[in-house]
Order: sequence, then C-alpha cells, then structure tokens
Amino acid sequence: MLYKFKSKVTADLIMLEPNGRQILTLIGKNDAESLRQGILQPSDMPAAVAALEQAIAQDEAALQQRLAQAQAEGQVLPRSDVVSLRQRAVPFIDMLKRCHAAEKDIVWGV
Repeated sequence: MLYKFKSKVTADLIMLEPNGRQILTLIGKNDAESLRQGILQPSDMPAAVAALEQAIAQDEAALQQRLAQAQAEGQVLPRSDVVSLRQRAVPFIDMLKRCHAAEKDIVWGV
C-alpha cells in the first residue's frame, strides 16, 4: 500500500505504507480511520511540524547515544543504510509549511 498526500499547493507526496503510517502516527493521526484517509487543516499544521521536529530530535539523540556508547566500549557501529526519520519527514514538513502558508489542506486516502 502507498500513502499519497495531496494538496493544491505542492506536488503529491508518496510514501510506502509503513513510512506514511509512522508520519501520521507521529502527528497524532493514529486511529484506524485517520490512517486510512484524512485531512490536515492549516490550523493543525504548526503542531504537526513541531511533533515531527521533536521526533527527529529524539531519533537523532538516540543515535548519538548509541554512537557514544559504542565509542566508550571501543567499538565502531557499522554504517547504516537505513533511511533516517529526518530524511523521510523533511519532505512532509516542507509540504506542511508550504500548505500552512497558503492556508490549504493536505488530504490522503481520497
């Protein structure tokens, strides 16, 4: 399954289901109906941006902690090929900011 986030301001943003679900959960859209389809109004967008930025900061702090622990133990963590939360969330944050500025909704699953 794919998530396709649409707005009248930006191009569609397409995410694989696990990544789209993670983003929606982080912004508080985690009930079954909201995960299937929904709308994000401009008044809700600043809180969504703040929630995503906080989650990114926590994710990066956890990574730094793992790196520090590994270094203290004389180990080197293998380079990860995993896409970070920041890399996944930044396009959505950009969409949120642009839609908020233009006062346009973001919809998905419709």
